[in-house]
Amino acid sequence: MSSFYITTPIYYVNDVPHLGHAYTTIIADLLARYHRARGDEVFFLTGTDEHGQKIERAAQARKERPIELANRVVSRFRESWTNLGIRNDDFIRTTEARHRDVVHALWRRMNEAGDIYLGEYDGLYCVSCEEYFTESQLAEGGLCPIHNAPVEHLKQPSYFFRMSRYQDRLLQHIADNPDFIRPEIRRNEIRRFVESGLRDLSISRTTFKWGIPVPDDPDHVIYVWVDALTNYISALGGFDAPHGRYGTYWPADVHLIGKDILRHHAVYWPTMLMSAGLPLPRTIFAHGWWTINGQKMSKSLRNVVEPNMVAADVGRDALRYFVARETPLGSDGDFAHEGLIHRINSELANDLGNLLNRSVAMAVKYCEGQVPPFAGEIEAEEVDRELITLARRVRDEAAEHYQAVAPSRALETIWELVRAANKYIDSTAPYKLIKDPAKQRRVQEVVANFLEALRWISLMVAPVMPDKAMELRVQIGLGTADAEGQLRQWPDRWGDLAAGLQLQRGEPLFPRIDDDRKAELLAKWSGKADEQESTKVEEPKVDEDKLISFEEFSRLDLRVAEVVGAAAVEGADRLLQLRVNLGDEVRQVVAGIAEAYKPEQLVGRKVIFVANLKPAKIRGVRSEGMILAAGEKKVVALSALDNPDVAPGTKVR
Repeated sequence: MSSFYITTPIYYVNDVPHLGHAYTTIIADLLARYHRARGDEVFFLTGTDEHGQKIERAAQARKERPIELANRVVSRFRESWTNLGIRNDDFIRTTEARHRDVVHALWRRMNEAGDIYLGEYDGLYCVSCEEYFTESQLAEGGLCPIHNAPVEHLKQPSYFFRMSRYQDRLLQHIADNPDFIRPEIRRNEIRRFVESGLRDLSISRTTFKWGIPVPDDPDHVIYVWVDALTNYISALGGFDAPHGRYGTYWPADVHLIGKDILRHHAVYWPTMLMSAGLPLPRTIFAHGWWTINGQKMSKSLRNVVEPNMVAADVGRDALRYFVARETPLGSDGDFAHEGLIHRINSELANDLGNLLNRSVAMAVKYCEGQVPPFAGEIEAEEVDRELITLARRVRDEAAEHYQAVAPSRALETIWELVRAANKYIDSTAPYKLIKDPAKQRRVQEVVANFLEALRWISLMVAPVMPDKAMELRVQIGLGTADAEGQLRQWPDRWGDLAAGLQLQRGEPLFPRIDDDRKAELLAKWSGKADEQESTKVEEPKVDEDKLISFEEFSRLDLRVAEVVGAAAVEGADRLLQLRVNLGDEVRQVVAGIAEAYKPEQLVGRKVIFVANLKPAKIRGVRSEGMILAAGEKKVVALSALDNPDVAPGTKVR
């Protein structure tokens, strides 16, 4: 068993969690879940950065102590990660004693190495990002290039870290370790920065008190970035405890960060570790920024994505899927709300949800509600072997992509199997095979294969969508026992889904978002719902006597039916006699649709059928239900489904 240590940045407690925070944490969580599934001993760390002048000033403005502000905001982060299904192993706060002690220990090591000296800082500083700038680094107008805000001129006594001493060692490490900084564009960016010359770094302040004091000199507060970066080791118990967490997990496998804090992680942090004689992290991975519908996020534009709200509206697994799938990790991404809905409807509802729905429906009807026995590859037909071969390729490639910190590519690969399984059902057509008594065994083989494909898919998507993966597994008979253990595995052998498991038909895995719901969500997310409410056109009055209750409507047994035979009713120009397949039975029905449809146009069509209508005789022909059609006095169209693959007998709600 190998170990895997992944971290997010510790988030500054000056705001509520936003999309950027959620994105980093979701990606870290799904990578941690993947490695747990592969049997690795995983440690996933996140937390909060609570010190610094910005927090002190914000607390003063609110007339409260900094720790009170921090405690309030920290609770929002913890709640958000619970809401988004984050399963971190630890949550570190820089105000904890366990953290302070390790910061002091690191400072002393750097000091003992001769790398800390007392001097005077005289230069430009941005309080918002706690960063130093030279004149040449400022944006137009002398503004901070990150926050587009004025910087301050600081002149004060300061301890300095001899960062310049480590310029050549850092360049050599970058050259020798191509995966140290990823993606490549960020590695080149840091290499050029270091080559331009490293200066010694001011690492203490005397103008405020909210922070960790310098050992043996309490008039100085340790620079917030020295403080914050040390969290990656303080959460492990410190480097003086080699047989505990530190010995197991350090160096970190992945520091996952936003590109705006790359310099701190790829220059400050490794040179500090070199000074202290400690190993460097294996990979610092800087992801891009998100725009919203093509625009930069801005509260004034009312386009800030609130991840908790979106997750509550469409489900947290749908949100997790979208941010992981939408853009390759490392590139900038655009959070288009319509794009989110499109992926939910097309990939989650139509592809995966429909695969589960039709698979379980057919298995229930054709195999007495149980998983049929798996025939084995020796007896498999060519179409079966093609599915199995593709599944194994997808499994291996998806693992490679997860391993390479490329979740969007992993999902793209997994969806090859989702689509292939849908195509497999179409190619084998068990709903046609079932009509031939001699092919009942073949039906069982086909059903066993597509249920097994679903089992494999559930394990491969589980890192991204753990809740829906379990819902899927419950429907294919695997139950809810040991949910955590069920998802801590990776597909191995084809055919391990045990015969005889009882299938459980459930709600749609991902309900489609119709046009009305889409308009409602887009208005809500854009902040225009209130505007729409104020301009809403008064709805027409309804005759209350004509309304029915939900209970009355629910008495209707509406089913999907497939027309398997059609003929004219003798002596009746408007009537056709139809035979319709309801999955577990075939019924006869008389329909007044002859003026709109010829018998040969109807065979094979899927329609919506009222299954609990009392039988009646029409022109001497028994009618055992009703098909729904549009048109008041004259039929203009039959009821239809936007997905023709829905199995006969499926309930319509």
